[in-house]
Amino acid sequence: MSRYEEFIGRVRGARTIGAPPPLSRWAWAADGLLALSLAVATIAGNLNRSYVELRPDLAGSKTPVPGQIPLPPEAPFPGGPRPVPAVEHLLPPVEAWEVGAALLTALPLLLRRRFPLAVYWVVTIAAVVLHLGDAADDATRITFASGLVAAYSAAMYSPHRKAVVASFLAGALLYAVFPLVPDVDSDLVPVLVLLPIALASHGVHLWRERERALRDAQEAALRRAVEAERSRIARELHDVVTHNVSMMTIQAGAARTVLATSPELAREAMLAVEAAGRTAMSELRHVMGLLTMAAEGPDPAADVDLAPQPGLGRLTELADGVRTSGTAVEVEVRGEPAALPAGVDLAAYRVVQEGLTNAVKHAAGARVSVTVEYGADRVRVEVSDTGGRRLRTAEPGGGHGLLGLRERLAVYGGTLDAGSRPHGGYRVRAVIPWEVP
Repeated sequence: MSRYEEFIGRVRGARTIGAPPPLSRWAWAADGLLALSLAVATIAGNLNRSYVELRPDLAGSKTPVPGQIPLPPEAPFPGGPRPVPAVEHLLPPVEAWEVGAALLTALPLLLRRRFPLAVYWVVTIAAVVLHLGDAADDATRITFASGLVAAYSAAMYSPHRKAVVASFLAGALLYAVFPLVPDVDSDLVPVLVLLPIALASHGVHLWRERERALRDAQEAALRRAVEAERSRIARELHDVVTHNVSMMTIQAGAARTVLATSPELAREAMLAVEAAGRTAMSELRHVMGLLTMAAEGPDPAADVDLAPQPGLGRLTELADGVRTSGTAVEVEVRGEPAALPAGVDLAAYRVVQEGLTNAVKHAAGARVSVTVEYGADRVRVEVSDTGGRRLRTAEPGGGHGLLGLRERLAVYGGTLDAGSRPHGGYRVRAVIPWEVP
């Protein structure tokens, strides 16, 4: 960010409201009619080049001045009002630049909701330029009304609070220096006092409505974020727990089967159950530590080994763990292994983990093949099995694992294809795009 941009940002101040809502056709039509009416009224008022000035100081003077209007006869009744001398003035003819300035005092109001602060300054500067010449009193009244509309729009629709306050202070100075405030009769003073109060009250009401709508939108976005995070945590816990618990269930069932005939095999199976349980507890502590790092008080994750999340680099370790359950697993890596982004690497690992878990649970005795292929801009992961008998100890998962994988891959633009193979067995295939970090 350049120094100029930083300076402009400080002048404008922080945005206090969100993006402006889209305008309806009626709003555009109303603003257009308002701008056109004020522009026509300003030009018409400025074309009236004569005005009358009351001169009480000429009362009783015998010497007439140029333009003095003859007085009517005195009041016929004693104590009646005496006429005040008046002088008629004629202004020079209107020039072309004055017509342009008069148009710019009102026509920009068409965009008062979209660019309120810019419209305020254009209207104010155009009014100053117009009054550098000989502006008629009628035109001054209309330009003052246009300035009030522009100021109201800036206060209501501009998101830059500091810039609005600074602009109003500068505008008040300009109105004080230049003759931009019209002369009004005493009868109009209450109207000029009550009108700004009414506009301010209406503005406060609209501002509160907009703040309420913005607060509701923020609360809705927060609820959606909480739900999304809850789903993400559920997927992560499912991926962490399901695989290791499935290994433990298979090994425990095998140990129970051979306990009477082959104690040594049962002992090896129980050791595998213990190892799977330790792995599951370690990964659970890792996930729970990450979730509670922001908690108040003593850091509950201080004693947790916050190791990196697993990736395809632990593919051999994952396959060895499945082989202990008696399932034959073949792993093939194609292409040159690359350093994947952490999220893509974890997603690819979870695909392999879910595929192996399903094979162990639902295809006992089958051969499983894992293929990881590194491409130029994507990685393809495939887990397929040859089919087998369904274990009685395996419980149906309801498809939540594959659903969670699809949601996880969708974050990175990946796809998941899972289904039965034509010649028996089941296959899970994922394609995940990636870029070199």
